[in-house]
Amino acid sequence: MTSERDTPPARQALMPEEALLRPVAHLRLKAFALLVLTLLLVVGSAVYLLYARGAFEPTQRLVLKADDSEGVVVGMDMTFSGFPIGRVRRIELAEDGTARILIDVPRKDAHWLRESSVFTLVRGVVGGTGIRAYTGIMSDPPLQEGAERPVLRGDATAEIPQLMASARELLGNLTALTGADSALGASLGNVRTLTERLQGPGGALGVLMGGQEDAQKIVQTLDRTNALLARIDRMAARADEQVFGADGVVHETRATVVELRRLLADARASLTKVDAVLAEAQAVGANVREGTADLGALRADVEASLRKVDSLVDDINRRWPFAREKEIVLP
Repeated sequence: MTSERDTPPARQALMPEEALLRPVAHLRLKAFALLVLTLLLVVGSAVYLLYARGAFEPTQRLVLKADDSEGVVVGMDMTFSGFPIGRVRRIELAEDGTARILIDVPRKDAHWLRESSVFTLVRGVVGGTGIRAYTGIMSDPPLQEGAERPVLRGDATAEIPQLMASARELLGNLTALTGADSALGASLGNVRTLTERLQGPGGALGVLMGGQEDAQKIVQTLDRTNALLARIDRMAARADEQVFGADGVVHETRATVVELRRLLADARASLTKVDAVLAEAQAVGANVREGTADLGALRADVEASLRKVDSLVDDINRRWPFAREKEIVLP
């Protein structure tokens, strides 16, 4: 085997060129295999992308009708509670001039759509357009294949001109309100004047009365009232002493009440004695009444006896006419 030391320099310089010019074995086969592999990679990537985007998944067609499809593009998602459940496949113009938005909804997500579902097309101030679905009653019948539903528009940018006009009007009113000759400026001037008068000699009383003289009169009246109240307090203290003191009316009244209570006790004792006398008098009267009743019966008996004696005397007088009259004296 020949070494590099034995090879001349010219020979060593020619060796790389010869290596480059040497033909590669099976070059066509290798190129064909590389092309097939590249094609398989491209096809596999396309198939994977189609699978990832749900091209082979069974779907259900939904048609949304809108007055204007501005902002809606093919491939846009339709969301439900923030999750994509459908994709826009085509946008077409109907014969009545409305836009028809054809959406494919996967079968596994179609149960979220019901007959009472509501669909909205929202255009935000920031961000793109979005299609949203809302289902309030999940017990309603499911949405049928190929169902057509109107879509409600919620364009936030449509209110921008009205907001600008309102803001312009508000700024005009604010400018007119804060002007030098505005009512607010006059009110602030009055408030400043009022503050200065409050800080003046008369203070709040001068502001309320409208002048310094009237305020002085009010102060004098208050001083006189305080003096009068002091006199009233002294009179009240003196009256308390005269009424509730040791020699006051209340003490004397208490002594008088004690004396009156003693007199009442004596009168009560006297009345008790009178009650006893009256009771005895009633007993005596009862006895006299009983004696009077007995005397009446006795008198009746005596009268009956006298009548008998009288009749007997009359009988004797008839029989003895020569006899003298006899006189009977009753006791």
